[in-house]
Amino acid sequence: MKREELPAEVGDHGGSLTRARRLFPDVTVPWLDLSTGINPHSYPLPELPATAFSTLPETERLDELRRAAADFYDARSAELVVAAPGTQILLPQVMQLVAPGKAVVLSPTYAEHARTARLAGHCVTEASDFEMLTGADLAVVVNPNNPDGRVAPRPALLALADRLAVKGGLLIVDEAFMEVGPVAESVAGDAGHPGLVVLRSFGKFFGLAGLRLGFALAGREMVRRVSTRLGPWAVSGPALEIGIAALGDRTWQAAMRAQLESETAQLNALLARHGLDAIGGTLLYRFVRAANADEIFDALGRAGILVRNFEVQPDALRFGLPGGEAGFARLDAALAGLTGQ
Repeated sequence: MKREELPAEVGDHGGSLTRARRLFPDVTVPWLDLSTGINPHSYPLPELPATAFSTLPETERLDELRRAAADFYDARSAELVVAAPGTQILLPQVMQLVAPGKAVVLSPTYAEHARTARLAGHCVTEASDFEMLTGADLAVVVNPNNPDGRVAPRPALLALADRLAVKGGLLIVDEAFMEVGPVAESVAGDAGHPGLVVLRSFGKFFGLAGLRLGFALAGREMVRRVSTRLGPWAVSGPALEIGIAALGDRTWQAAMRAQLESETAQLNALLARHGLDAIGGTLLYRFVRAANADEIFDALGRAGILVRNFEVQPDALRFGLPGGEAGFARLDAALAGLTGQ
């Protein structure tokens, strides 16, 4: 199925099995969804108190979550952290911290940043050159980048924030995949730096995207403004309890990083056997370029395997982790059928 045949209302995002069923209605086997960058090995859910569901979330538990997030992300204080039901909800709130002006998004990247900036009233430019961000009133960098894993160095980001702050501008750094990226380049520990807001997603590394939990790290006044806009009880009781437990579980986190490193190496080797060399990505997804990307996407889709394709990069594909030996074997067989091995 060619790209132009996609229904106009379908968003250009991974993780939609509804989209997959529309594209490949004849698939009868269970879908293997490799189209997201979400950890297939989710954090084991703790036993939750009944009050997490039956009563309104307590301010004290929200404060505990903010402290856990500040510790996990190396922020200096919980007062520099605001929690929300996902970073998607935070995007428009943060983008409205500056008056409508010129927004520049370092691209190609996650499409929601440019879309949300337009909705916030900004005139948006998507640029591939980091230097073009200096002319913005609002600059957006995804670090590591989705989908190719490109990394902007921390000193360059802080210097850019300084330049924007002088003119009342703002740099948003989305570190949704920094848990599996080069943590030395993270600016989360610089929360409170002038002109800087950092977004961190809970659901990707912890494999609990449906929980809807995310954080913004920024100066106290920006945190206050965003918190006021979100209003009370922005984070659900179950999300509070699970977030506190997972963010504080350093044993699970270390073991999971080691497991993801092993499985990423396994995926790299599998792709290479079929002539697909991963040229970027993170420990949660691999980025591939291939002249026959459309053919690969379609062949895998007919086998019930959904990978991520890109309308603006027709030669690119992103492969998430299969999540176990059965998934690896299934992907291996489908690619072997495509290449005639």
